[in-house]
Amino acid sequence: MMEQAAPNSNKTNHRRLSDLDETGFIQLRDYEGELNPAEWESMEYVDWKSGGDTNFAPIASALGDMECAGFWDHGKSDKDGIWTQNAEICPTLVQWTEAIGGRYGRVRVIKLEPSKSYEYAVSCMHQDDNNRLNPEEEPWVVRAWLNLTDDTESFMIVREGKEDAASEKHIPLRKGAQFVVDTQRLWHAVYHKGDQPRYALIVSFESGDDLQKWIDSQKVTASV
Repeated sequence: MMEQAAPNSNKTNHRRLSDLDETGFIQLRDYEGELNPAEWESMEYVDWKSGGDTNFAPIASALGDMECAGFWDHGKSDKDGIWTQNAEICPTLVQWTEAIGGRYGRVRVIKLEPSKSYEYAVSCMHQDDNNRLNPEEEPWVVRAWLNLTDDTESFMIVREGKEDAASEKHIPLRKGAQFVVDTQRLWHAVYHKGDQPRYALIVSFESGDDLQKWIDSQKVTASV
């Protein structure tokens, strides 16, 4: 299956995070806890294509089923996800998600095979459909990442428009990298230069007080 394209709905009255106003993303401090590869290597994956040669392991879905489809298929916005059977295998990833405290929707691990080239990665750039059925009186849905593997030569490409190379920025993908991206606003894809799959946790969160507090607690502080 393929990830569906996002509608052009970035100009709405949803509450948004001011930290994302300028660039559409924020890079945070690296995660300092232990990450056990057995958690993500033991999970069940679904063939689901988004931004390259990918498979996804659903940890929370709309109804708790082993699927990656949009919550709107079940009449829901991308919030109030229900744990799948994979959640029993990955306690660290479940704890990371719950510790943020906000309403979460899709919780998944992405398995991305190495990119053929930078140009191929650019051709895979897309926007996510995060806010379908999301009432405007509720906060905007964005995505938070925890990179699980140490992909020091790889990076996420983000642009304001797919052909807008002048706006391009790169987000590094070392082990433990944490960042939040408005992926319905930004075009994005990962250029993965490694020779082994890249794994990362991706969680949809609403842009509420809990997510803001977590971001504030994880911001990079300038060294003196």
